[in-house]
Amino acid sequence: MSQQLRDLQHPWFARVYERISRAAEGAGVAEHRDRLLAGLTGRVVEVGAGNGLNFAHYPGTVTEVLAVEPEDRLRGIAEGAVAEATVPVRVVAGRAEQLPVADGSCDAAVVSLVLCSVPDQHRALAEIHRILRPGGELRFYEHVRSDRMLLARAEDLVSPLWSRLAGGCHLNRDTAAAVPAAGFTVDTQDRFIFRPARFAAQAHILGRAHKHAA
Repeated sequence: MSQQLRDLQHPWFARVYERISRAAEGAGVAEHRDRLLAGLTGRVVEVGAGNGLNFAHYPGTVTEVLAVEPEDRLRGIAEGAVAEATVPVRVVAGRAEQLPVADGSCDAAVVSLVLCSVPDQHRALAEIHRILRPGGELRFYEHVRSDRMLLARAEDLVSPLWSRLAGGCHLNRDTAAAVPAAGFTVDTQDRFIFRPARFAAQAHILGRAHKHAA
């Protein structure tokens, strides 16, 4: 294992995340996954696949999913979740900032509650842009920094400690701005307040963007 992947191992948080994520499915996250993935076609790369809870939601029009996950425990669980998928899924080790995929070789990329925790969000989005064909889609579902000033400041204060405890997660990332800044055109974006578990309700975005056609 490379040092870069070793740095992304969070075994304690992975165990906690496994329990929390499954409980959150019944709180509305499963419906958000359906919305996120509806209408996808062709070859898809899922960046930061976690424990594979998206796999059962991919539509039959998808021909292949390459699921990239750096964390060993979560990747092992994702490999078990392949059996629940109705489309071909291959789970591989890798990091968002260095995807094991050729330039322009994918029809779509999916990020689901992952851009909050990648070490370098700008580089991760640049990698996604690289692997997509011209006109290829980026589907995103992320929690983001609040647009309420006092709450946003509180997120700024809490994020350094929270990140250490929660596998690198940042509460205050402005992913809604980062996507177009990375060269994508945002086609649709729904912003809403959502409480996926027992934690405080937080701003989320769910949408679609595309890479400019050549």
